[in-house]
Amino acid sequence: MEKILSKAEIEALLNAVFDGRIEPEKELAKTEGSAVTYDLFNTESHKGFVPNLDIIYDSFIRYSRVNLSNRLRKVVDIKKVGARSYKFDDFLQTLPSPVCMAIFKIEPLKGAALLSFDSSLVLCLVDTLLGGTGTSKVSMANRMFTSIELRLVERIARDILLDLEKAWAPLYSTHMNLLRMEMNPRLVNIVPPEYQIVTMSLKIQIEDITGNIVFAVPYMTIDPIREKLKAGMQFDLMAIDPQWSSRLSSGLLETPMELSVEMGNASITLKELLDLSPGDTVMLDKPCSSELQVKVGGVLKYSGVPGIRHGNKAVQISAINTGNRGQN
Repeated sequence: MEKILSKAEIEALLNAVFDGRIEPEKELAKTEGSAVTYDLFNTESHKGFVPNLDIIYDSFIRYSRVNLSNRLRKVVDIKKVGARSYKFDDFLQTLPSPVCMAIFKIEPLKGAALLSFDSSLVLCLVDTLLGGTGTSKVSMANRMFTSIELRLVERIARDILLDLEKAWAPLYSTHMNLLRMEMNPRLVNIVPPEYQIVTMSLKIQIEDITGNIVFAVPYMTIDPIREKLKAGMQFDLMAIDPQWSSRLSSGLLETPMELSVEMGNASITLKELLDLSPGDTVMLDKPCSSELQVKVGGVLKYSGVPGIRHGNKAVQISAINTGNRGQN
């Protein structure tokens, strides 16, 4: 942090310059320094760093691990390899050949993003979906993916985007819209070549077969929500906080409830109601010795018998009505 001079220090410095005790040219010459190249598109401070974005992928892994296992009927494990930042043109050169890519849009954010599958993972997914063991020995040398293979991977990509949409939900409500599937990196232009993108590489293990998927999201897409990312949103909405649970339970126990005791019912006509006068008696449909209905919030919860306690009218609970617990 730079030191800020006080008013007295500034005045003393000016007086020293006017008196000739300090020569500004010589003082400036003592400062060692040189010009430093600053690349706006490739700064070290931004390489692979987007605040809290990795938490989104942690949530995605939890969702996708379960859903992909159910889809393939095999145990699937997913781990983060790491996040990196590239110029988009440099990123395309890192993709293996052949590669299967899903181009999608994170609505309502601007721009498009990319999801890539390497060939070993594609062959494993296709073989498993078609009833095989997932250990296909088909070689991808000198050939591209077939239409059937692309179609099957597209189904998996849609499932993955649904899981990614759930992972984004605590931060920002989005809709992951799959635009198209692509095999040729030269035909992919989600941003200009010199624009920065942030990637997240994930390693997927399906029993003995491993493969990689890579998410590539442009910085321009994330930029409108960078402040929300920095603020540290509550991504752990599903996590259980024992202290919070205890406070909630204590608060619920102090919640006021309306308790009423129903002595019985009577049906009279409107004429009889209008003819009532002080001293008249309304006969109920139950004898005084029968159990009373005790209601909580208008729902029957207990049965009780009337009585007197400390000179006050009271009801002693005689039974718990279990049939209405689901209505609570």
